[in-house]
Amino acid sequence: MKWIISILFLVLYAAVTFFGLGPVLFADGSDAERMITLVVVIIIYIVLTLLLIWIRKKYRT
Repeated sequence: MKWIISILFLVLYAAVTFFGLGPVLFADGSDAERMITLVVVIIIYIVLTLLLIWIRKKYRT
């Protein structure tokens, strides 16, 4: 069970990195648009990390 959760979160982190940081680094929009996207991506990383910590504590058996 533990390795399934690890693989799932690895895929989630990779997807957020690919689809989130790509527009931040390579977007044609304004600097304000890039900063808003960056803030959203950081919030998604924080939520994913907190969710991972919570799940690992829950299934610590």
